[in-house]
Amino acid sequence: MSVDSVQRATEKVARLCTQPRDLVTLWNEVTEVVGSVVPFFQTPCWYTVDPASLLMTSHFHVGLPEFSGEWLAAEYYEDDAQSVPDVIRSSTGISTLHEATDGDPSSSPRWRRNMSMGGDQELIARLRTRTGEVWGALGLYRDADKPMFTELEKSFIAAVAPSLADGARRALLFGQAAEPEYVDSPGLLVLNENWDIESVTPGVAHWLAELPDGDWDRGELPSAVTTLAGRTLRSAEDRSRPGDVAVSRIRSRSGRWLVLHGACLTSTGQRRIAVIVEPAHPSRINPLLMSAYGLTEREKDVTRLVLQGASTTQISTDLVVSVHTVQQHLKSIFDKTGVRSRRDLVGKIFFNHYEPRFRDNEKRVLANKAVRGGPWNAD
Repeated sequence: MSVDSVQRATEKVARLCTQPRDLVTLWNEVTEVVGSVVPFFQTPCWYTVDPASLLMTSHFHVGLPEFSGEWLAAEYYEDDAQSVPDVIRSSTGISTLHEATDGDPSSSPRWRRNMSMGGDQELIARLRTRTGEVWGALGLYRDADKPMFTELEKSFIAAVAPSLADGARRALLFGQAAEPEYVDSPGLLVLNENWDIESVTPGVAHWLAELPDGDWDRGELPSAVTTLAGRTLRSAEDRSRPGDVAVSRIRSRSGRWLVLHGACLTSTGQRRIAVIVEPAHPSRINPLLMSAYGLTEREKDVTRLVLQGASTTQISTDLVVSVHTVQQHLKSIFDKTGVRSRRDLVGKIFFNHYEPRFRDNEKRVLANKAVRGGPWNAD
């Protein structure tokens, strides 16, 4: 494939990922583009993860509606040359099973499972935004008689990964806005080409009332929304930056920070602007750890870093405490959660609080409902 063709595919992925749409539609649309550059066996396996914990929240693989329980346990408990969580936490964010096993994957349990499905080679790539948030992962496979994944192909996947991460995040926001799960779930506002309100989702009025000006009851939009709408149209018209999305960070009347995302919709002939409003940093892992295990604020910080794969030294540096203090916190965390190791801690939190979300999302995909992120909401 020519350099120009690869560039066109990269730009097409970026454009597709700017559109607010459901996650399955996004994955299906970008699969075709990815396959035009990186041929693969059957279909990819797409994952979403919670950026706060880096634990998986969903998977989508055409022909595999339910991820095997044995395979899911292996991702978090098995010693192997490669796993989705390991690649997500790695320095490079991309790996092939053949490279991870020095060209001989026959001793890998993962390779044997892949072969049972007909796939020999496996490439896993982390989907991380340019600002550093991880929202997913991609698994690609090839049969035994096909060429190895090339450096050009891996470079293409690395180049589109930030756009795919942004697209996954936007799709999860879109799903939460369309079918709110929490009191502070995002809201979606769609404006027509005259900037009149075309449609809204539940909760939008609450968020717009939080913005510094405007009058929702009189149909007057806050200046932050109209300014973002203008930026969104300018971004859409700039062909040199196909993946750009307008984003604003605004302090609300109550002092809380809100984030506004703008995107130009292209499903009809008329220009329409979608604006998603959400609270900044709506992570749900810390409240979960407090309510489920009674962890202190510092213990929550240590646990979050353990989930992200940080070493004791890295945690010490990040939190500006001694290694001995980190070890004492870990001992307390293990006692409170009833585990004996870091791996057991990660596994317990995943299977108690994320695996239910993972399984619920499998059911939601089959029912054509929006995929959701974050830990399971037990309320």
